[in-house]
Amino acid sequence: MTEEQIAHYYLSYLENSETSKIIKLFADNGVVESPLYGIMPADKFYKVLANDTTTSKLKLDGLFFENGRNRISLLFDYSWELKNGKKVVFKVVDIIELDSKNKIEKLTIIYDTVHSRVAIEELKK
Repeated sequence: MTEEQIAHYYLSYLENSETSKIIKLFADNGVVESPLYGIMPADKFYKVLANDTTTSKLKLDGLFFENGRNRISLLFDYSWELKNGKKVVFKVVDIIELDSKNKIEKLTIIYDTVHSRVAIEELKK
Protein backbone atom coordinates (compact mmCIF):
# COMPACT_ATOMS: atom_id res chain seq x y z
CA MET A 1 0.00 0.00 0.00
CA THR A 2 1.35 3.44 -0.92
CA GLU A 3 1.57 6.39 1.46
CA GLU A 4 -1.24 8.13 -0.41
CA GLN A 5 -3.48 5.05 -0.19
CA ILE A 6 -2.80 4.78 3.54
CA ALA A 7 -3.86 8.41 4.01
CA HIS A 8 -7.08 8.01 2.04
CA TYR A 9 -7.99 4.70 3.69
CA TYR A 10 -7.29 6.19 7.10
CA LEU A 11 -9.65 9.12 6.52
CA SER A 12 -12.35 6.88 5.05
CA TYR A 13 -12.16 4.43 7.95
CA LEU A 14 -12.17 7.26 10.49
CA GLU A 15 -15.23 8.90 8.94
CA ASN A 16 -17.09 5.58 8.83
CA SER A 17 -16.09 4.47 12.35
CA GLU A 18 -14.36 1.36 11.00
CA THR A 19 -12.19 0.93 14.07
CA SER A 20 -10.84 -2.54 13.25
CA LYS A 21 -9.75 -1.38 9.77
CA ILE A 22 -8.02 1.71 11.21
CA ILE A 23 -6.13 -0.43 13.72
CA LYS A 24 -4.93 -2.74 10.91
CA LEU A 25 -3.17 0.27 9.36
CA PHE A 26 -0.99 0.52 12.50
CA ALA A 27 2.09 -1.41 13.51
CA ASP A 28 1.56 -3.67 16.53
CA ASN A 29 3.13 -1.05 18.80
CA GLY A 30 1.50 1.93 17.03
CA VAL A 31 0.51 4.91 19.15
CA VAL A 32 -1.68 7.97 18.81
CA GLU A 33 -0.89 11.32 20.38
CA SER A 34 -4.04 13.39 20.74
CA PRO A 35 -4.41 16.82 22.35
CA LEU A 36 -7.70 15.68 23.88
CA TYR A 37 -7.02 12.05 24.85
CA GLY A 38 -3.25 12.09 25.39
CA ILE A 39 -0.85 9.38 24.22
CA MET A 40 -2.17 5.84 24.02
CA PRO A 41 -1.90 2.66 21.96
CA ALA A 42 -3.78 2.95 18.67
CA ASP A 43 -6.21 0.12 19.41
CA LYS A 44 -7.24 1.73 22.70
CA PHE A 45 -7.44 5.26 21.26
CA TYR A 46 -9.79 4.34 18.40
CA LYS A 47 -12.05 2.30 20.68
CA VAL A 48 -12.36 5.24 23.11
CA LEU A 49 -12.97 7.63 20.21
CA ALA A 50 -15.64 5.36 18.71
CA ASN A 51 -17.31 5.08 22.11
CA ASP A 52 -17.54 8.89 22.36
CA THR A 53 -18.67 9.46 18.75
CA THR A 54 -22.05 9.35 17.06
CA THR A 55 -20.88 10.56 13.63
CA SER A 56 -17.85 12.09 11.96
CA LYS A 57 -17.70 13.96 8.69
CA LEU A 58 -14.29 14.67 7.20
CA LYS A 59 -13.26 16.82 4.27
CA LEU A 60 -9.68 16.50 3.05
CA ASP A 61 -8.02 19.88 2.51
CA GLY A 62 -4.44 18.79 1.79
CA LEU A 63 -2.07 15.85 1.71
CA PHE A 64 1.66 16.47 2.19
CA PHE A 65 4.66 14.17 1.74
CA GLU A 66 8.22 14.70 2.93
CA ASN A 67 11.12 13.71 0.68
CA GLY A 68 13.40 11.19 2.32
CA ARG A 69 11.05 10.62 5.28
CA ASN A 70 8.35 8.06 5.80
CA ARG A 71 5.93 10.71 6.99
CA ILE A 72 2.62 12.05 5.67
CA SER A 73 0.65 15.05 6.88
CA LEU A 74 -3.09 15.34 6.33
CA LEU A 75 -5.02 18.58 6.64
CA PHE A 76 -8.78 18.18 6.94
CA ASP A 77 -12.00 19.61 8.32
CA TYR A 78 -13.56 17.47 11.05
CA SER A 79 -17.22 17.68 11.97
CA TRP A 80 -17.66 15.58 15.09
CA GLU A 81 -20.91 14.68 16.81
CA LEU A 82 -20.52 13.23 20.28
CA LYS A 83 -22.83 10.68 21.91
CA ASN A 84 -24.40 13.49 23.97
CA GLY A 85 -25.49 15.29 20.79
CA LYS A 86 -22.83 18.03 20.98
CA LYS A 87 -21.31 18.94 17.61
CA VAL A 88 -17.86 20.39 17.16
CA VAL A 89 -16.22 21.47 13.89
CA PHE A 90 -12.50 22.13 13.60
CA LYS A 91 -9.47 22.01 11.29
CA VAL A 92 -7.06 19.12 11.96
CA VAL A 93 -3.52 18.19 10.99
CA ASP A 94 -2.66 14.51 11.39
CA ILE A 95 1.00 13.59 11.05
CA ILE A 96 1.46 9.92 10.18
CA GLU A 97 4.86 8.31 10.75
CA LEU A 98 5.30 4.99 8.96
CA ASP A 99 7.65 2.09 9.64
CA SER A 100 9.62 0.27 6.92
CA LYS A 101 6.54 -1.89 6.14
CA ASN A 102 4.31 1.18 5.65
CA LYS A 103 2.47 0.55 8.91
CA ILE A 104 1.66 3.55 11.10
CA GLU A 105 4.07 3.73 14.04
CA LYS A 106 2.82 7.04 15.37
CA LEU A 107 -0.02 9.36 14.52
CA THR A 108 0.15 12.87 15.98
CA ILE A 109 -3.10 14.85 15.94
CA ILE A 110 -2.93 18.64 16.04
CA TYR A 111 -5.95 20.91 16.48
CA ASP A 112 -7.38 23.65 18.68
CA THR A 113 -9.35 21.92 21.44
CA VAL A 114 -11.10 25.00 22.82
CA HIS A 115 -14.58 23.76 21.83
CA SER A 116 -14.02 20.00 21.71
CA ARG A 117 -12.55 19.89 25.23
CA VAL A 118 -15.70 21.44 26.68
CA ALA A 119 -17.90 19.05 24.71
CA ILE A 120 -15.96 15.95 25.76
CA GLU A 121 -15.91 17.06 29.41
CA GLU A 122 -19.71 17.39 29.30
CA LEU A 123 -19.94 13.90 27.78
CA LYS A 124 -17.80 12.41 30.56
CA LYS A 125 -19.94 13.89 33.38
